[in-house]
This record gives sequence, C-alpha cells and structure tokens, in this order.
Amino acid sequence: MSEPDLSEEPQVQDCLYLGGAWVASTAEDRIEVHEAGTGRVIARVADASELDIDRAVQAAAEAQPAWSATAAAERAEHLRAIAHGIVERTEELARSISREVGTPIRHSRAIQIGNPIQIIEGTATVLQEFDFQEEIGNVLALREPIGVIAAITPWNYPLQQVVAKVAPALAAGCTVVLKASEVAPLTAFALAEIANSVGLPAGVLNVLTGKGVTAGEGLVSHPLVDMISFTGSTRAGQRISRLAAERVTPLTLELGGKSASVLLPDADIEKAAKFAVYNAFLNAGQTCTALTRLLVPEGVQELAVATAVETAQKLTLGDPLDEATRLGPVASHAQLERVREFIVVGIAEGARLATGGVETPPGLEHGYFVAPTVFADVRPEMTIAQEEIFGPVLSVIPYRDEAEALEIANGTRYGLAAAVWSGDQDRAVAFARRLRAGTVEVNGGAFNLQAPFGGVKQSGHGREFGRYGLEEFLVAKSLQL
Repeated sequence: MSEPDLSEEPQVQDCLYLGGAWVASTAEDRIEVHEAGTGRVIARVADASELDIDRAVQAAAEAQPAWSATAAAERAEHLRAIAHGIVERTEELARSISREVGTPIRHSRAIQIGNPIQIIEGTATVLQEFDFQEEIGNVLALREPIGVIAAITPWNYPLQQVVAKVAPALAAGCTVVLKASEVAPLTAFALAEIANSVGLPAGVLNVLTGKGVTAGEGLVSHPLVDMISFTGSTRAGQRISRLAAERVTPLTLELGGKSASVLLPDADIEKAAKFAVYNAFLNAGQTCTALTRLLVPEGVQELAVATAVETAQKLTLGDPLDEATRLGPVASHAQLERVREFIVVGIAEGARLATGGVETPPGLEHGYFVAPTVFADVRPEMTIAQEEIFGPVLSVIPYRDEAEALEIANGTRYGLAAAVWSGDQDRAVAFARRLRAGTVEVNGGAFNLQAPFGGVKQSGHGREFGRYGLEEFLVAKSLQL
C-alpha cells in the first residue's frame, strides 16, 4: 500500500442537524475521525454539549405531535424518498464508509449501502400494510407511537445501524435524536442532508455527534426522551440500562456476540469451514453476528483448520478503496490494539496459531491492518472462545459428540447469532431449535432483512427489521367502549 496522501485537509463538521437546520455546536471540543486504511485524520466533528443535546431533544419533542398525526402513507413516502436519496449517493457514501471503517469498497456498496436501502424500503412497505388498531370485544386496541426516541449507534455498520432504528421509528410516528458514532459519523450527516432535501419536517430527525460517556449518557438521561434504542457493546448496554432504570425509560438493546458455527458430523466440512471464514472475517470481523467460533468433530479438526487457513490466506488484504481488496483494516488504532491483545492472550492460554498473528502484514505499515488469524485446539473456556474480539480472528474448537457441541455453543454469556451445518436438513433444524441465539443460520441460509433480528442473554433484548422492528416503537392503548 502506498504512503498516505497528507495533502488533503480534514473535513470540519462544526454543525449539528437540529430542528431541521444546521446549527453550530456550542461545544469547544472536536473529535478526530481517522481513515482506517492510512491512520490519518480525515475529519473533525463536534463533541455535542449538554446544550446541544437539550436543543435536539426539545426539537424532537416539539415535532412529535404533528408527525404522529400524519397518515401512514405520507410517512411511507418520506421513507421512500430518503431511500432514493441514498441510492443517488451510493458511491459517495460507500467510499466514505470504506475510509472510516475499512470495509472493502465492493462490500461497502453491496452491504453498507445496499442493506440500508432495503431496510428503509421494506419498512415503508410494512408501514402501509400495518394495522394500528383492532377490536377486542368492547375494546378498541390502538398501537400508538412511543414518542421521542434516543437512538445511539455503533461504527461498524454506520448507516445500516442508523436506519435500522430511524426508519421504523419514523414509520411508527416517533421523532428521533440520533447520536452517531464518533468513530464513523460522516454518513449520519449525509443521511441528515438527504432527509432535509426530501422535505422531512423539521425536528423529526435530529443528528448529533459526541462521545458515549458525555453525549450518549446526556441523551439517554434527558427527561423528554421516551425510549432508548442502542446498539453497541454489552458493557455500554449495561451502563445505559442503569441510566434508563432511573427514569423507567423503555429501551431496546442490540449488544455483543460470540457466535458459534456448529459442524455436525455429517456436514460437508470443507464447504462449511470456507463459509465460516468468510462470515467471521466479513468487515474485518467487525460484525456483531460474526461466527467467530467454529465447532467441529474432533476427528476432522485438522481438515477444518487446513481449509480455514487456505481460505483465509486467499483473502486479499489491502487498501479498502481498491476493488481487488477482500479484507480491509479494522476501524481504529484502539481496535487494532484490542485485537492484537486477544491474539497474544490466545497464544498464552495454549491455543495453536494456525495462521496470522500480531505482526503487521508486509506493505501495510500505515493504517490498522490485522492479518487474518485462525486458532486451532481452542478450549471452550479460553478467553478467545468467550469474549467478543471484533476482528479477523477465528477459533476452531473440537468437540466429542453432539451433546458437547450444544453445550459449547450455548456456553457463553452471549446469544446473538449461531449457525449449524448438517447433511440432513431436519437434523440441522432440530439442533438449531436448541441453540440459545436470536438468529440461527441453517446450512448457510441467507440473512433476511424483514425477519426479526436481536439477541438473548447478554446480547440484548428487543428486535429490529420488518414488522418486528416497527412494533418496538409502538405502545398499546385500550379504549373501553
């Protein structure tokens, strides 16, 4: 990879989108946004002040009555207009995410931008078909918008995670204050530009940036916030839960994962192992549903490891803006250090390093690159088998029989996703039913953006996408006639 271009001046974003206008932040501090592939500063954004947060929430609260009174068809048209605006800016937004997060450009177009478009359009369709009332004997049961939503989103899928909250919230008739991740905030500002350009009423969507410990906590503690929707780490989710409990504010949480891909004895080992690598290393492993534990019968561990190593080594690691790149950098220096620390711990605890490691890949000294790493002989109690790493690290865990495989798969504090492979579909489904996870892929089944998505245990609660996502932002009311 070539030397970083130091001639480009960082973008300065001093304004926040509040009440339908771009308003200068009252905060003095600015947060640097780094390019994942080079490490250099590409933008500086505001670290929202208490006054900024109050203005955003006040704007959302003032807009709430009128927005909730609009017809569902009108809200659906606003959503479709926003989706069209994203389509028109696909290349620009994809490049922005590739620079901020490190996602290879081809994946940015298809997933980082393609998925949000599908989510918004799907939500608009659900909205037009949704029945907001039903008769139950002498009762007219209504589904009404909860009110002002505090939406806090992570950096790994900076547009998808935003629209997974904003689209159903707006569809439900709620207004939103979005705190975008300070690591990758630029697409959130672009979304605000699009919303403004298509005539979304002032105050319905408000966008600010800031650190979690200041802006995030200030937002979730605001007395006019009616609900919190958070995606991020389990640790941060625990903190937000405590703050929400003080005001009994309802919340949905989509948190961490340590997902297992279980290869039953009759599975196609090589096919499933290849799939596991591609899944675990998507977005450089920075995916909450990444299948980072590969559980295989102990007699075929070496075949699975050899296949995983061969597959990992074929992934072209490099500049995320290069069309040939299949594996980009992690998003930040802090993330780079975190992943390296886990690799060191894995080796120290006795796992066998089959490929990769902590050394900087040759020619990639600039930026936050981690070589695709595969561990073998991993025991279920090891740190790398229990904790979310959020990097391109796969742990191969051998098991003796199906009962042990199930015990290992369910043996973490997480329960976001999982996968199972078998030559017998019925056997795979039966095993999947016993997995404690919100989403289970059966023999490589495709992810569906209209199906319910969310976790159990310390992976959170609540669901996103489709009808299930819309319902999270509604509250039931009974009119006794």
